[in-house]
Amino acid sequence: MRCAGVSLLAVAGAILGIRFVAPARAEEVPPLVAERTVVKDGAYHVDSMRTQVTFSVFCLGVSQYRGMFSGVSGALQLDSTHPERSRVALRLPVQSLITTSHSVMQTLWGEDWLDARKYPTAEFVSTSVIPEGLSQARVMGRLTLHGVTRPIVLQVHFVGAGESPLDHAYSVGFEAQGTIQRSAFGIRHFTTAVGDDVKLALTGVFVEDTPEIAATP
Repeated sequence: MRCAGVSLLAVAGAILGIRFVAPARAEEVPPLVAERTVVKDGAYHVDSMRTQVTFSVFCLGVSQYRGMFSGVSGALQLDSTHPERSRVALRLPVQSLITTSHSVMQTLWGEDWLDARKYPTAEFVSTSVIPEGLSQARVMGRLTLHGVTRPIVLQVHFVGAGESPLDHAYSVGFEAQGTIQRSAFGIRHFTTAVGDDVKLALTGVFVEDTPEIAATP
């Protein structure tokens, strides 16, 4: 399984309980995707070390400016028999945002932009999952950002699943993409120079809950 691997969020492949059939030649089989592998249903929690949320926004008419959030937490419930019952919830600290410039980071944390002191967290909660072919799904949900909650849609792709060779924990991975308008969340500063559309990309990894975790109140 590739280390990069929840686009948050293709809750699809795992949700669909996809079976992978090995190619004719054994050397073509991707790592951890063996013949008739079945993704496990059940409860998972976010692997915050491998889960990342990135954004890009058109800046000053000449480039896409990018940044990244980390420290994501949350849970995933997979049901391959009834995909509509699957759900995901994610939470991230707004001040985890980093860019290539510390001064830009401070600006984005500030009151004119994300106002991280007043609104320290952003949350996504899924409301429905619609499969769209092998390993793909459309995940609808509610995003709360800057104190405002709005519906958003994520296009999700299942990346892989399997047991980690490091700690033997079973995990699933996805990639997801979506676009929001920052003005819809009350972030309207400097719209003459910085675009309103913000493209989001999620690499999400979820680890299967152990009985010990499930028993924790």
